[in-house]
Amino acid sequence: MYRAEKRGGINGLVVSHSAVDMFSMTIIENSRHRDGSIYRNKAFEGHFCITNRDETRLEPMMFSEPTDCRPSWETCSMHSACAMMQIFSLKLAKIPIDNDCIQLYGYIAVRDDLDKLLNYVVNYSRDNPIIMQQGDLIEMTGPKRGISMCCSVLLEFDMRIKKGEQERDDLQLIDGAIDYIGLITATFPFTKRINGDCGAVDITLARVYWAVEATIQVIISDVQSGFNLYLSSLCFVSDVWKEIQLFNGPIGESCGLRRYVVAVSLDTWMHLKLKVGQKGSNHYVERYCSFKAINHGCSSQQILGELASISMKVTWSTLLD
Repeated sequence: MYRAEKRGGINGLVVSHSAVDMFSMTIIENSRHRDGSIYRNKAFEGHFCITNRDETRLEPMMFSEPTDCRPSWETCSMHSACAMMQIFSLKLAKIPIDNDCIQLYGYIAVRDDLDKLLNYVVNYSRDNPIIMQQGDLIEMTGPKRGISMCCSVLLEFDMRIKKGEQERDDLQLIDGAIDYIGLITATFPFTKRINGDCGAVDITLARVYWAVEATIQVIISDVQSGFNLYLSSLCFVSDVWKEIQLFNGPIGESCGLRRYVVAVSLDTWMHLKLKVGQKGSNHYVERYCSFKAINHGCSSQQILGELASISMKVTWSTLLD
């Protein structure tokens, strides 16, 4: 691992590689969704209600600006940071050998102690699968809010490879559930493999100690011509910088990107990394914007470029509000 100063600037910053341990994660016995065994498994009774398939209703706690009669949330001492899970990446590690590209769909979600409902990290329908090759990162569509790790976190997954007109012809990539126990989940980023019937997914995550939610909102305006945009978040976790890919794709007109929620250790810096390049060109302009993690509050920064104007707003909140 490469180390960097906790409060250091961007110059010379080197992002660490995760500790890689390719031993497979232990999938809970009788936790498959497709054969219904997970719904009959009594091991889940009393803690997680697996039969409840509702999505979490909780949102990040995004407060309005302070007024004369209400103190600034930035000085709030009532609400504190807590342990949170951060999933840094999901990689399509293995697919059937006779496939160069696949159509992937399904979901990966977590349940925590806040409401025990599904908080989707990945969610793609069969009608709108993603085209992928072995080794590609699976673009995350969530989480909707931060993931509490004060107690156990259940990771549920059911992902399939679309093969034909009928769902019965599809291949099962991974299916099941894994339990992460809060106190024994590593606080440094680590990678494990989830093996399935027709492939495998590598998941990189960590338990972030004393963390707050960073809700990232990006608005792109004044687009002069189409361009490619790469957006990621760099967070300081257990003395290393770790990168989370948020967006990687073309921009053709003024728009707002989806909202991103990232766990960041209190009083550390989060850097947003942007790479902008014209379509058809291998040349990218790279820029960074830095935000310090606090209990509550928000801050904004704007990048004015030749191709577009990019506005970034980060709102800070705690899970225990």
